[in-house]
Amino acid sequence: MTKLVLLHKADSIYEDEPDVVYDFPKNYLAAALEGVGDWAIYYEPVKAGPRGYFAAAKIREVIPKPGMDGRYLALIEPGSYLPFDHEVPRLNDGRPFEASLTAPDGSPAKGGAQQLAVRRLPNAEFAAIVGKGLPIDLERQEEQRYQAAPHDLGEEVAPFERPVIERLTSRPYRDVAFRRKVRDAYDYRCAISGLRLRNGGGRPEVQAAHIRPVESQGSDAVRNGLALSGTLHWMFDRGLLSVADDLSILVSRNKVPTDVIDRLIVPDGKLRLPERQQDWPHPANLRWHRENVFGQVTVEDPAPWG
Repeated sequence: MTKLVLLHKADSIYEDEPDVVYDFPKNYLAAALEGVGDWAIYYEPVKAGPRGYFAAAKIREVIPKPGMDGRYLALIEPGSYLPFDHEVPRLNDGRPFEASLTAPDGSPAKGGAQQLAVRRLPNAEFAAIVGKGLPIDLERQEEQRYQAAPHDLGEEVAPFERPVIERLTSRPYRDVAFRRKVRDAYDYRCAISGLRLRNGGGRPEVQAAHIRPVESQGSDAVRNGLALSGTLHWMFDRGLLSVADDLSILVSRNKVPTDVIDRLIVPDGKLRLPERQQDWPHPANLRWHRENVFGQVTVEDPAPWG
């Protein structure tokens, strides 16, 4: 097994869905096959945008692309995709993270390996990039984010040196990373009510909801998330609300009182979306929710408006 870097451009001719599948031509097949069962890092090339290294995922399988000679698909292990808490720049103190992209004098090399859409990545370089994008103390950072600074800080406690693979596979860690990315993408505003609320300490009240749950092979991609208030999160998970292909909000009206709809949902009935279109809910995730959750979940616990 070999770790890889996968180049991804949002407007590419290749039909990539980074949390589901990576589409590539035959000349990269040998490297992609070496990556089966191991982790890859997604990278946005310079001409495509500013993100640099932006996510990691595990490759489950490589198959020929149906109906397309000379094209292959790397299928992503369900639940493995995780966007970095913050994108990692292409250079680290002026030097590339990847030795294959580095000239003898330490400067970025021109052409060659940096143009490869699928390239091998040594373990140490993989760990360095993930370490920058997913800090070891992310959970502590989030926990202390809105706490007032103590008067006596005392001696700083060193964060636990959690290995990068453990970070990528730990459900509590992934939940924190997902929550931070989704709430930030939606600017801490509820997508259904349109409200941006904070408590007395400045902590955002909005939560991060998976559209397709992780236990149903949903991913931790922002495109599988919605920023929702607690009440609307409860309603969405229980199938009282969903979202149509045109991003209008669907309501199970035989179960939700009209006055609740009037109070909790934006007047125009349209989802409030992130600024970046690449963070908008994926149509396949919304369709899954409509087909498997909306109007189908028995609501046994008391409604929050009762």
